[in-house]
Amino acid sequence: MQVKDFEKQYRKKFIDTFAYTYQEGSKVEQLAILAEMVKSIINENWIATNQRYQANQDKQVFYFSMEFLPGRMLKSNLLNLGILQDVEKGLKELGLDLEDLAKAEVDPALGNGGLGRLASCFMDSIASTGIAGNGNGIRYRYGLFKQKFVDGYQVELPENWLRNGNIWEVRKENKAVTVRFGGDVQLVPNVGGSFDVVYKDTLNILAVPYDVAQVGYQNGVVNNLRLWSAEIPYGDEERFNLEKEREEIKKITEVLYPDDSNYDGQLLRLKQEYFFSSAGVQSIIRYFKKFDLPWSQFPDKIAIHINDTHPTLCIPELMRILLDEEKLSWDQAWEITKKTVSYTNHTILQEAMERWPQDMVKTLLPRIYQIILEINRRHIAKKIPLYGEELTYRTAIVSQGQIKMANLAIIGSHSINGVAKLHSDILMESTLNDFYIMYPQKFNNKTNGITQRRWLQLANPELTALLDETIGTEWHFNHTELKLFKAYQNNAEVLEKLAVVKRHNKEKFAAYALEKHGVVLSTDALFDVQIKRLHAYKRQLLNALHILHRYLELKEDPTIAYQPRVFIFGAKAAPSYSYAKSIIKFINALATMINNDKDIEDKLKIVFVENYGVSLAELIIPAADVSEQISLAGKEASGTSNMKLMLNGAITVGTLDGANVEIRDYVGTENFMTFGMDNEEVEEFYRNGNYNARHIYETNPRVHRVLNALIDGTVPGANGEGQEIFDSLVTYNDEYFVLKDFESYITTQLEVDALYKDQVKWLQMSLNNIANAGPFSADYTILRYADEIWKIHPYKGDHSL
Repeated sequence: MQVKDFEKQYRKKFIDTFAYTYQEGSKVEQLAILAEMVKSIINENWIATNQRYQANQDKQVFYFSMEFLPGRMLKSNLLNLGILQDVEKGLKELGLDLEDLAKAEVDPALGNGGLGRLASCFMDSIASTGIAGNGNGIRYRYGLFKQKFVDGYQVELPENWLRNGNIWEVRKENKAVTVRFGGDVQLVPNVGGSFDVVYKDTLNILAVPYDVAQVGYQNGVVNNLRLWSAEIPYGDEERFNLEKEREEIKKITEVLYPDDSNYDGQLLRLKQEYFFSSAGVQSIIRYFKKFDLPWSQFPDKIAIHINDTHPTLCIPELMRILLDEEKLSWDQAWEITKKTVSYTNHTILQEAMERWPQDMVKTLLPRIYQIILEINRRHIAKKIPLYGEELTYRTAIVSQGQIKMANLAIIGSHSINGVAKLHSDILMESTLNDFYIMYPQKFNNKTNGITQRRWLQLANPELTALLDETIGTEWHFNHTELKLFKAYQNNAEVLEKLAVVKRHNKEKFAAYALEKHGVVLSTDALFDVQIKRLHAYKRQLLNALHILHRYLELKEDPTIAYQPRVFIFGAKAAPSYSYAKSIIKFINALATMINNDKDIEDKLKIVFVENYGVSLAELIIPAADVSEQISLAGKEASGTSNMKLMLNGAITVGTLDGANVEIRDYVGTENFMTFGMDNEEVEEFYRNGNYNARHIYETNPRVHRVLNALIDGTVPGANGEGQEIFDSLVTYNDEYFVLKDFESYITTQLEVDALYKDQVKWLQMSLNNIANAGPFSADYTILRYADEIWKIHPYKGDHSL
């Protein structure tokens, strides 16, 4: 792209669109024109990619996920097209700043946390590795929620991210499909000796796709993310003449994870899951039929991957279409379905796995319910002779009035993978052991990964420049090349440059904290970061209790040589998760107390950012010195913030949980700060049932003092929350062993203080983390999925792995 041509096109396009000059336009308008210009380049590659797929009849993967959390897409698209610097120069000539325009883009509110961000990293990597693939999800009007803190409490507001539309989406009205809910289903005998399925009194919803281009990294590949919106069917407007009826349809694609603490909320979530599963499968069937191939070849051309259990209804929906519309026999349809579908499990906790009331499914999805019952009946009939009644009934899909989605996902697919080695081992040995006994060949591990393009090249341009200067640029395409950076761990000049990069990134976050939170931060302090969904097992509470311990120590003896620290939190709690919201309130009350205590000065500060999301992560992660990965061992499936923070040179303080185990193995124990029980020790407590949190409280002076501070008024404004937290730990026996790991955590944090004072040693550890981050690239994860599960070969584009 020539800069002169860019300037000329931009000026003309702006005037043609708005009838005034770009200098008079708002940042949103200036961004919109730039996006239109970028899309014109993307669209050429998008058309060419689709034509190649169809001409070659390439096998494609369709990745179904309830969440996608892509972040702002402008700079990512520019980077992947290879025109980031050229556009930046062109805008500068026009007197515009790329960063200003990028900030005018709203973060798409299409996800909650790690699950959605993983899905978006995977979409980037699927395109960048040249895999023929598509995403399939929901176009949420408001997404999760916009988090505000009012007097320290989380308040949920609508996140109206589509107020100005989505500049990257293309509405495809001609690809709309109909999704049916409710009504009655009758099986009517036909002349051929089988049955026709007749629907009566169904509620028909139009599913309209909005497609978003997924641009591969400088390889010419552009894949598709298809997001479905629920609308009134054409010609049915009169039927939905009441506002209430129209609202019921809108609700289906209005918010991510509606409150399911009541029946109506559960029903809405089930509607959402069937809506995008059905729409996606119908779309896939339509695509396959273009090839005019026999149905037996469907698994040779199509892979359907379900990300967690939310899209599990893909399985009975595919069966429904093959049986009812394409008139295949049950055995034919079932064989095709199993060969086509694969499933990623993200949950170690058995109680967290999705279940739906039988009657709810029967009423809302009568035909799907019939098919699920038949899958269950055949499973039981087949397995009892082989494994006996007890084991077989433990694996049943329908049990005690509930439909178990994980059981359906496992029985109806050919592959089940965990997302970290420890997680996969726990699934096979414990959580899903019954299924592992039946289907050992189905189970495998695919450790999660992240896209280094966003989390290093875009989020940390100064570190990118340092790496380019020292090891060249091949690592942009082959992330294992980062290992070459290790050769510089004793190079004083490189270590000093690394320190300057970190300082600059800390300055950027400090400026944000001052502007948004009114907190003055010292960049000489250690920046200690915990950013993830707020859940008790992730143990933000352990972090907070350690901060309170430090505060009490400093108040008692201000001369203690603690390393000054800034503790940074980013987390949303589910609206109905009252305990998690109490922890947020407690941390905010702690922050108010500490940040305003003149005796403490810069020794301790807390910043709890509001409305944590991808763009804030891109600001926080490069500034982090310490990465808090402190979940109870055996509870976190994988984690990906651990990988992003490691990539940017943060040192992990972590339990041996999830992917932490593999990170430690790569970086070495000397570059990873381990604390707490391991999974075997935790399991031993569960087996023995002899954990006594009250005994720890009564016999450990430090624990005693910290917990008393929760209930004696030490932390102003959080008395009720303090009592609730105290009771959860002492009265209800500390479900996630916070008190058990407390001493080990404090000891490790003192070791962190000592290490940070030796800046040469600290920088060497930081450099080693960066150098060993390559294997956690989502590109390699995706290549393993493609080779071992999906059986899809990557396209060798302009520059591929």
